[in-house]
Amino acid sequence: MTRVVLSLGANLGDRAATLRTALAALAADGPLVHSDLYETPPWGPVEQPPYLNAVAVVEGDRDAAGWLARAHELEQGAGRTREVRWGARTLDVDVVAVRADDGAPVTSADPRLTLPHPRAHERAFVLVPWLAVDPDAELPGHGRVDALLAGLDPADVAAVRRWDAEG
Repeated sequence: MTRVVLSLGANLGDRAATLRTALAALAADGPLVHSDLYETPPWGPVEQPPYLNAVAVVEGDRDAAGWLARAHELEQGAGRTREVRWGARTLDVDVVAVRADDGAPVTSADPRLTLPHPRAHERAFVLVPWLAVDPDAELPGHGRVDALLAGLDPADVAAVRRWDAEG
């Protein structure tokens, strides 16, 4: 049994429905907690609409490669295409961190799956929702999520706003 932290984002189509569908699918993999949805400005050099983001923490019978395969299944199910790096997408699912059944962090330098995620520590859109579901969260090799957030630009952190479907 492993424990995975997944970051989910969508900025095309019905963003909320896409994320809710992916989160419901993940519930079939094992015990699941997930954050509320957060609206965030796009990250990267490509002009695009804002994202809705969430973080899910799932326990299940998959290894790290299995979680990556599951992330790709969810993306494909949402019609994800990989044409432009950092471009708009129907669904993006990143494997942020994996812990083995003994609680030890899984690390990997494989370019297909680097663990922990190599940029998670600098992304408020990952850290804010993760902290909301796990106040004691730690990103292996980087430290506590609350401390990582405290080290980010306050404007970047403030830009991650809990999303309310009513406006």
